[in-house]
Amino acid sequence: MKSPTKIGIVGTGFIAKGLIKAIQTQSDIIVSSILTRRKIEGMGSFPNKELLTNSVWEIIENSDLVVECTGDVIYGTKVIDKVFSASLPVITMNSELQVTTGSYFANRGFITEAEGDQPGCLAALNENILQMGFKPLVYGNLKGFLNLNPIKEDMEYWGKRNNLSLQMVTSFTDGTKVQIEQTLVANGLGADILQTGLLRPEAEDVDSGGIYLARQAKEHGSAISDYLVCPKGPAGVFITAEHEENQRDALRYFKLGDGPYFTLIQNFHLCHLEILKTIRRVVNGGGVLLNNTAEPAISVGAVAKTKINSGEKITHGIGSFQVRGEAVRIKENKGHLPIGLLNNAVITRPIEEGQFITFEDVEIPDSLALKAWIETETKSLNLHQVNK
Repeated sequence: MKSPTKIGIVGTGFIAKGLIKAIQTQSDIIVSSILTRRKIEGMGSFPNKELLTNSVWEIIENSDLVVECTGDVIYGTKVIDKVFSASLPVITMNSELQVTTGSYFANRGFITEAEGDQPGCLAALNENILQMGFKPLVYGNLKGFLNLNPIKEDMEYWGKRNNLSLQMVTSFTDGTKVQIEQTLVANGLGADILQTGLLRPEAEDVDSGGIYLARQAKEHGSAISDYLVCPKGPAGVFITAEHEENQRDALRYFKLGDGPYFTLIQNFHLCHLEILKTIRRVVNGGGVLLNNTAEPAISVGAVAKTKINSGEKITHGIGSFQVRGEAVRIKENKGHLPIGLLNNAVITRPIEEGQFITFEDVEIPDSLALKAWIETETKSLNLHQVNK
């Protein structure tokens, strides 16, 4: 019998722990090593504790494939760089990393986002409907609630209630997470955005919201990546697409409506459980599901939620009470600071509420992630100039 594929896992948070438990029930894949920055002696209840290591070289030596799911841009970038030095394929569930440094890795080795979070689910749904002849106009995410500037007390309450970190629940609530996800979708699936920060219309239901966005995309002249604020919508994704005129009667019979725009919904995303599908896809030679591409057109800039004074420190951008992230076209925002790089930064001149932060406004520590972004932005801007 063929030996099981050895999976190295980077991270020990919610996603990593769930994936480890899921792999325990499989016969064709095994967890071989788990990389953590924590003190291992204090992780007594962690599953497969005997596989924990603080050494990236140990995970490389013991793995056929590495799954990176730390949610940390700076650290994850350093780890992937070392994994690539051993020519191992990498699967991420880390859209924050993908939109910041994923393009740096796209032509250096094999890197793909996994199914499970909304971007990977949209990529898989896209593959499915393209094979049926649909022509996508809207790659859509769904959000039940949005508060661009939530207060800390509310976020602490919801974090404890849902067993989420303060940083995570804040990035969900203020829209940073969905802006990042839809930026990855735009770059990976070759779509545009309608405007800075996305259009993000409110909708009573997914179908009507999808049709509204499809009309905007048709007028715009290209497929778009965006999301609906839809309190009654499912925790999933959707694509609104066109089809051939001669299929209208059949699609009406199939309960997709009269057209010309048809909304196809996946009403769930199951995070770590769906990573198993992407692992097998890669093992079986299925290729990249989704990544940020080598020359992305869209980024996620940092926008001040409030006035920030010179000398103030921002320990983290994603999930901060000082800034949030908004999707921007790179060619129109040269020098903007991607929110994924805004870690342990010091503001060097006053920033007004609503202002995008640029590299000229901050001092940030040197890192491989910073180098990776500078290379990515240069390539993207040069491509635009050539095309122009």
